[in-house]
Amino acid sequence: MATAELPKVHRALVQRVYAEPLQVEVIPTPQPTAGSAVVQVLFTNVISYMGDIYNGTRKYSYATPLVAGCSAIGRIAAVGADATLLQPGQLVLIDSVIRGRDDPTAIILSGIVDGVSEGSRKLMQGEWRDSTYAEYVKAPLENCFPLDEARLCGTPASGGLGYELARLMYISALMVPFGGLRDIGLEAGETVIIAPATGHFGGAAVFTALAMGARVIAMGRNTEVLSRFKALSARVETVRLTGDEEEEVAALQKFGPADAFFDISPPQASESTHIQSAIRCLRHAGRVSFMGGLLGEVKIPYAPVMLKDIKIHGKWMYSREDAGLLVKMVEVGLLSLEEKNGITVLGTYPLEEWKAAFDKAAENPSVGQIVLLRP
Repeated sequence: MATAELPKVHRALVQRVYAEPLQVEVIPTPQPTAGSAVVQVLFTNVISYMGDIYNGTRKYSYATPLVAGCSAIGRIAAVGADATLLQPGQLVLIDSVIRGRDDPTAIILSGIVDGVSEGSRKLMQGEWRDSTYAEYVKAPLENCFPLDEARLCGTPASGGLGYELARLMYISALMVPFGGLRDIGLEAGETVIIAPATGHFGGAAVFTALAMGARVIAMGRNTEVLSRFKALSARVETVRLTGDEEEEVAALQKFGPADAFFDISPPQASESTHIQSAIRCLRHAGRVSFMGGLLGEVKIPYAPVMLKDIKIHGKWMYSREDAGLLVKMVEVGLLSLEEKNGITVLGTYPLEEWKAAFDKAAENPSVGQIVLLRP
């Protein structure tokens, strides 16, 4: 086992009983085992509905007690004996999507949900129960993506992109839509409708699709954000979501048949008309990616799907290959994390101020804005 000297204990944000308040505790520091690394956490995401996960409002299933968390940026502190690439001190992104090594369909989101199968629940009940709202976390080797620190954080004079470490946390938001866009084979030069585009992940989808070389039709209700998208590139068109399907179809048709439609609707969008509007405006053999959080049933325009050979794909999160490629796109500069695109760290909070961080994230910040914990 290759390891630096780890402290015997560390601080972590723990939930002892489901839906009861989190508390900062001093607990034993995890130790590396075969197939894992222990990472010293520098920054970790606070998603907008994190409070509703841990107070039970969203009724996500997970084992307790657990250390809360999600994706993170950190430095390798120690590695198991079978590590061949990762080394202590190395900067990594910790991906929250953990898969069974002998069954890749067994999937959990670290610190958030234990999946939909007995295999996935076993992952979270055992080896990978504790997540990243802590000074140290044990993570699977394959979930630790090395980041080229010299390139990402170095000065432009030295060939770097000049990003602050905290800004790199936005990479985890970009990974989600990249998984869906890649799943439907979005190609450079194609036109993709993204809706709703003015939320956290919808905005990330706009940035990602542009980096993939596509033309984007962004649909949303927030006209200020739509204007920002329009200013990003000549390859962006915008359409307001009005709740009038025929009006939306007429607006979309001005830009010609689209090749693909990417949906990432939040639960509250279940009555929205955009799914029907967008599908009706796809070309023959167009593709649809459903990555949203809609619950229950939604209306699908059956005849256009059948008559135009429309392919509908469901996608939950992304593959390990997707994550690695996305990191490379950021490193080479295809996907910018610059402030001019609206990518902003709204605040970083210590573990003891977790409630303030959750409240700040729940204020529904604009596209590209992130809230972080800094253990």
